[in-house]
This record gives sequence, structure tokens and C-alpha cells, in this order.
Amino acid sequence: MTLTLKALLMNEQDINRATRRMAHEILERNNGASNLALVGVYTRGVPLARHLAQQLAEIEGIEPPVGQLDITMYRDDLSEVGLQPFVRRTDIPFDINGKTVVLCDDVLYTGRTTRAALDALLQLGRPAGIQLAVLVDRGHRELPIRPDYVGRHISTSREEVVKVKFHSVDGQESVELLER
Repeated sequence: MTLTLKALLMNEQDINRATRRMAHEILERNNGASNLALVGVYTRGVPLARHLAQQLAEIEGIEPPVGQLDITMYRDDLSEVGLQPFVRRTDIPFDINGKTVVLCDDVLYTGRTTRAALDALLQLGRPAGIQLAVLVDRGHRELPIRPDYVGRHISTSREEVVKVKFHSVDGQESVELLER
């Protein structure tokens, strides 16, 4: 399948601006950062969580802990992924019990990744609450899932692909709209 670039939706400055706004919204809703923890969904939810934690630290002076969540074994399409899916290590080096966990992912599409992430997260403890932060909400939900914090809402067709890039994974930061 060949993908062609249709549009550059966000550059590095746009991403920084969006994550700063999201950090302010998170602080406002939660009366500060003292009981927060951020958990990023592999792969690009992890750098988003780190971006947000850094922004929260700059604004509030408190950097919440950041964890990494692998959802591979919780996917509802695991049989379609392959005979031996690549499983990463979930790394949440803090207790989530009683904390407000901000679950972070790069793109919200059908909602199935978020459902799997909720299942995986709840296996680790009982947070006081879970909130969802996504850099891009592109619509087309198949499950009743709605983000609490959104960097940008983008209308897409099902034939289009939204590709988020972060320095730590891709060597650059951008959000691209690709066409099949």
C-alpha cells in the first residue's frame, strides 16, 4: 500500500502550542498536578505523555510521573496482527491506585486502541479516575469513547491516514495527512 503526503497538518511549533494548551486544561480540570500520573500508549502516546509532563512541570513546577503502556495483548484484532505480535514491556514505575491517570495517545480514531488501553491499565490498579489526552482526534468512532483533551480535531475520510511523528521515535515532529 502506497501512501502519499496530502497535507502537513501540524509542525513542531503547532504541536508545542497544542500540548501547552492541553497542559493548561489538564491543570485547570484537576486543580493542579499533585495527584496526576501520565501513561502513554506505545508507540507515539509515550512521547506525547512526556511532552505533556514537561509542559506541566514548566507551568506548575510539579512533573507528574510518566509510564509506558503496551496494549498488544488487549487488542480485539490480535488474531489479525500476526502469529507472533511484537510485545513491548509495560513500564509504569509508580502506583496508579488513587491517582488521576491521564492516558495519552497520538491519534484517536475508532476508539478500539483506547478501549484496549483502559483494559490494560485497569489490570494494574484502581485509579481515582482516568482521563484521555490525544494529539489528534480524527473522528470515525466505533466505540463510545470521547477524549478529555485534544490537540487538534481533524476531519478525515477512512481512506486517509494521520501520521504523527515525534523526535524520539521519528527524528522530527509533525502531523501529516496521508492518502492511500
